[in-house]
Amino acid sequence: MSKELALWNFAAERLRAGRLVMLLVVAESSGSSPGRHGYKMAVAADGELFGSIGGGVMEMRLVEQARLLLSNPDPQTNPFVVEQVHRKNAENASGMICSGRQSVIFQPLTNAELGTIDDIIAALISRHASYLSISTGGIRMVSQREGSKVLGEVFHKGPDAVFKYTERLGKKNDLYIVGGGHCSLALSELMSRMDFNVHIFDDRPELNTIEKNEFADSITIVDKYENVGEHIVAGERSYVVVMTVGYASDEVVIRSLLGKDLRYLGVLGSKAKMAKLLKQLRDEGPDNNRLDRIHTPIGLPINSHTPDEIAVSIAAEIIAEKNSAAD
Repeated sequence: MSKELALWNFAAERLRAGRLVMLLVVAESSGSSPGRHGYKMAVAADGELFGSIGGGVMEMRLVEQARLLLSNPDPQTNPFVVEQVHRKNAENASGMICSGRQSVIFQPLTNAELGTIDDIIAALISRHASYLSISTGGIRMVSQREGSKVLGEVFHKGPDAVFKYTERLGKKNDLYIVGGGHCSLALSELMSRMDFNVHIFDDRPELNTIEKNEFADSITIVDKYENVGEHIVAGERSYVVVMTVGYASDEVVIRSLLGKDLRYLGVLGSKAKMAKLLKQLRDEGPDNNRLDRIHTPIGLPINSHTPDEIAVSIAAEIIAEKNSAAD
């Protein structure tokens, strides 16, 4: 179960038990703020917590504020935003000195919101593209047409404390792993815990590591790697790792992907082998700018050897790429 799904289940269970819940959502952040946009925490009236909005004294203060509101519930309380600045002696100081700032939504949850929460849980389980909106008027699901432009989180503030926050539910990024061997299995397990839908492709249906892979969101057995590009959606949130059984199949996959605009394309292989392959492709005249963007040898240089170590090095490189545009 994903952390996001577990958080909403936590809220639903507490509400059904007759306990109020305060949902805290980081709507936006900048600088060195420990809470990044989209982080969530549920604070129940019985004192239990689930999730995190960044930790530290900042989180403790907001949790105490939520508990105080829950101990004296006011049915007229609308969702509101708390602004925090992580700098000593600043207005709205959070108690942290790491610099940066963040906006945190306080959304009271009662039985009136239980139907919406059930819809959120159903959407997360089905993995259909669904969108959540929190505004001064409350929490609701929005139509795909209304939310279709939302890739991550969008926050707008207006006068008189009016605000609107919209996010796509579920994981926001797609990781396509071409090759289903031991390194693929280890990488699937690691990345499934993060904000990535994991998709596996291989041409060997009998592969033992494919059968063991319970972490991937989808597993596709392809007839031939020449067609794998048809299954991979291009875009700023698409990450591809090529780790097939050998040089020849790696080449086939790379050729099928070169025309796609991807956020990340990495290939597992020795430095000498990949240098030879890239030289061959350059000599044939493909767009060298695209070839230059291929990460190979893949992963951060941590002298990794085992599948688990290799997975860590690849995951770290992908996360660095994903977060490179963060403010």
